[in-house]
Amino acid sequence: MSEEKIKDLENQFEERIARDDKIEPKDWMPEKYRKTHIRQISQHAHSEIVGMLPEGNWITRAPSLRRKVALLAKVQDEGGHGLYLYSAAETLGISRDEMIEQLHSGKAKYSSIFNYPSVTWADIGAIGWLVDGAAIINQVALCGTSFGPYARAMVRICKEESFHQRQGYEIMLTLANGTPEQKAMAQDALNRWWWPSLMMFGPRDEDSPNTALSMKWKLKRKTNDELRQQFIDQTVPQAELIDLKVPDPDLKWNEERGHYDFGPIDWDEFWQVVKGHGPCNRERMEARRSAWENGAWVREAAMAHADKKAKKSLNKAS
Repeated sequence: MSEEKIKDLENQFEERIARDDKIEPKDWMPEKYRKTHIRQISQHAHSEIVGMLPEGNWITRAPSLRRKVALLAKVQDEGGHGLYLYSAAETLGISRDEMIEQLHSGKAKYSSIFNYPSVTWADIGAIGWLVDGAAIINQVALCGTSFGPYARAMVRICKEESFHQRQGYEIMLTLANGTPEQKAMAQDALNRWWWPSLMMFGPRDEDSPNTALSMKWKLKRKTNDELRQQFIDQTVPQAELIDLKVPDPDLKWNEERGHYDFGPIDWDEFWQVVKGHGPCNRERMEARRSAWENGAWVREAAMAHADKKAKKSLNKAS
C-alpha cells in the first residue's frame, strides 16, 4: 500500500474518531491503535480473572449462606467479564492462548490491586466497595470508548460491577453497625485498601506513557488523575455515612476547587507491585499457571468433542 494511501486512511480514521463513530474489527485502523487496544483489553481481562483469587478463597468461609451465595455469584461474574473481554480482544487478531501466555510470562500486566491479600471478611466488603467502586468509575467511561466490541462488552460489565459495589458497601455497613470488634475490622480493611484503590487508576498523568494516546483515540474519556479525583469525591462521603475514617490526614474539602484535597500517594510502592514485588504477586501467578496446567485436560476434551461433532455433521451432510 502506498504511503499516500495510508495517509488518506489515517485521515479518514481520525475523522471517524472525531465524530465518535465506533471502530469495528473489520475496519481499517492504525497498527498502533490495534496494539494499544490489545494491551488495554487483555490487561482488563487478566485483571478480571486474577481478581477472582482474593475473593474466591472466602466463599467457603463467608459468615452465612446468603453471603456465600452472593460472593459465589460475584466471583462467577468476574470470570464472565474476563471471557467477554478476551473475546473482544480476539477480534483484533490475537488468540486467547497468546494472551494467556503473555500473562503467565509476565509480559502482560493486570491491575496492581489484586496483589494485596484478603486477610479478613471485612476485606471482601472493602474490595466490593472500593475496588469495584473504582472499577465502575473507570469502566463507565469505557462504555463510550471508540472500539465497538470493547464498548459493548462494558455495558453489561458495568451493570454487574454496580451490584458488586453495592454488595461490598452493604458488608461494610453491617460491620460498621455491629460490635466494636466488627467496626474495628471494617476500619482496618479501609485502612489497608484505601491507598491501593487510589493506585488502581494508574500512575499520575505526567508519568503515564499511554494516557495521551488513549485520550486522542478516545480509548479513554478521562485521564488517570481525573478518574482518581472522581473516586475520592464520591467515596469519602460514603465512608462518613457509615462512620468510618479515610486513612489520610491530609484529606479535606477544598471549597474553591469543589473537590477533596488528598495526601501524597506512595508511587514507589505502586511501581514495586507493578514490577512483580507486591505481597501476593508470586502467589497470584502460581495460582493462574497451576489452573491453566490442571485444566489442560478439559480444553483437550472440549476440542475432541467439537472435532467429533464436526465430523458427524460432515458425514450426515455427505
